[in-house]
Amino acid sequence: MSTETATQEHRSSGITAVAPWRIRSVTVLPDYCLSVTCNDGTAGTVNMSQLIFSEKAGIFASLKEEQLFNQVCIKLGVLTWPNGADLDPVWLHEEIGKGGAWCIPK
Repeated sequence: MSTETATQEHRSSGITAVAPWRIRSVTVLPDYCLSVTCNDGTAGTVNMSQLIFSEKAGIFASLKEEQLFNQVCIKLGVLTWPNGADLDPVWLHEEIGKGGAWCIPK
């Protein structure tokens, strides 16, 4: 698995993400987990395994392919994958802010 960190800046596009819940960096961890840091310093781990392997995974089901899961990137402060899947940054910020770890429910 990749452990590269993706950091987002939009200076060249003229767009500046200023909301504190924007994702600043993400690192792929083993077992369908991500380490994320928000612009306001809130940081934690997001475990996506229950969602990805759920019968109701929808667009997230294709992330079972580790190669695709590892292609997570940050677009305008949002965790996004090439298949169009993304995570609501407000929800993510709220959940990891409660205790530093979030296991996304099925």
